[in-house]
Amino acid sequence: MTIPHARNLIDGTWREGHAVGSSIDPATGEQLGTFADSGEVTARAAIDAARQAFDTTAWSFDRRARADALFALADAMSARRDELVELLSKENGKKLADAAMEIDSTIPKLRYSAALALADTGRAAEIAPGMYSMLLPQPIGVAAVIVPWNSPIILAVRSFAPALAAGCTVAMKMPAQTALTNGLLYELIAETMPPGVLNAFTESGNEGAPLLVSDPDTDVISYTGSTDVGRAIMAAAAPGLKRVSLELGGKSPMIVFDDADLDAVVPVLTAAITTFAGQFCMAGSRILVQRGISDELRTRMVDALSLVRVGRGTDPDTDMGPLIDRAAAERVDRAIVDAADYATVLVRGGLINPVGSDAFVRPALIEVTDLSTPIVQDEVFGPVATFEIFDDESDAIDRANATQFGLAASIWTRDVDRPLRLGRRIDAGTVWTNTWGVTHDQMEEGGFKHSGVGRLNGHRALEEFQELKHLVHQGK
Repeated sequence: MTIPHARNLIDGTWREGHAVGSSIDPATGEQLGTFADSGEVTARAAIDAARQAFDTTAWSFDRRARADALFALADAMSARRDELVELLSKENGKKLADAAMEIDSTIPKLRYSAALALADTGRAAEIAPGMYSMLLPQPIGVAAVIVPWNSPIILAVRSFAPALAAGCTVAMKMPAQTALTNGLLYELIAETMPPGVLNAFTESGNEGAPLLVSDPDTDVISYTGSTDVGRAIMAAAAPGLKRVSLELGGKSPMIVFDDADLDAVVPVLTAAITTFAGQFCMAGSRILVQRGISDELRTRMVDALSLVRVGRGTDPDTDMGPLIDRAAAERVDRAIVDAADYATVLVRGGLINPVGSDAFVRPALIEVTDLSTPIVQDEVFGPVATFEIFDDESDAIDRANATQFGLAASIWTRDVDRPLRLGRRIDAGTVWTNTWGVTHDQMEEGGFKHSGVGRLNGHRALEEFQELKHLVHQGK
């Protein structure tokens, strides 16, 4: 590895923080390396560098330069793809296949944003003889990007790539749990981006991120993470009337009808619970099954989840890696214990080693009838799913919409008309038919209700970082 110690990248130069932090292997609790831990001072420098680059360089006007830089970053990431995959798996805990999926999905996302930089257009019309109107999109200014630890590379790129394509400059905070992986990304940025255009730092505390949100020199906020933090960000951004783009929590219902192909359903539901160890905003954390097949699906899911092999992410035989850290593993275990007081635990799951420093847990399945219970209403962010029975389409829709979340849903049926009929009535930003977890760079994604505001991917991602100016010209 080239990063025994990961530093921050500010204005094209490497920068230490106010402290030195440790990167921990979630499979063992042992140290993998160290990183420059940052806070308010580094965040201030990142904002100032981004402001300077936006105000004094041609970046906001030169779409070819923006496209070239994003294409170059995609090429650099492709060249070091294997290194990124291995490091992400070690540090984040996700199995190698999931780490590869993240990196392999990130590279085309960079290229898509690079193409958007060239393809973005406005509108013009001659409103009356000699009277011309033009609508011209232009970058808002400095974008503050705050990145979560569960998929740090793709979720960083999903925010900063359209911001850069739009002509913004960026000050970005990344999570301490993936500090070495962040550092490798910073190396690629340093190789490909002009100084000051994309400034990035790693923080274990909570001093730098709030400054990114509240400082007058940032103009738009892009955050992916929990609903509670999203609310706090929106409140902090309100005094400046800043644009916010928030993708927040989820409790995605996986709705299985009597006519569904259970041979296809069970492997996907299992993956929906265990991918990234359930640390995924679109995790299929609620299984809604029609009564006629509930006994069969219950038996199949109990068997499937009981057979999931939990181990180190770097072990090719692993089906599910550890959670991000021991604290997360203990939190998930407590949620299962608490649920046993009001629900039926079908698969216990939880901590593998009650005493230890590792973050290994087994997946859990909990049957619930009361929709008001915490295991239904609260995001667990771990490999825990509820099992809920419904009678008909109306009941399924009521149950699917019974939480504050509305990020995604999945409908399983052989009826060709049912998915569109139900999909229209489900409060979710993405609704899949007979599949799960599929996104496309050219199609927008985001949440209804408390799952967020704004959209990422697609052309709308660019618009989140733009203002629209109306130019009126009266000819002679």
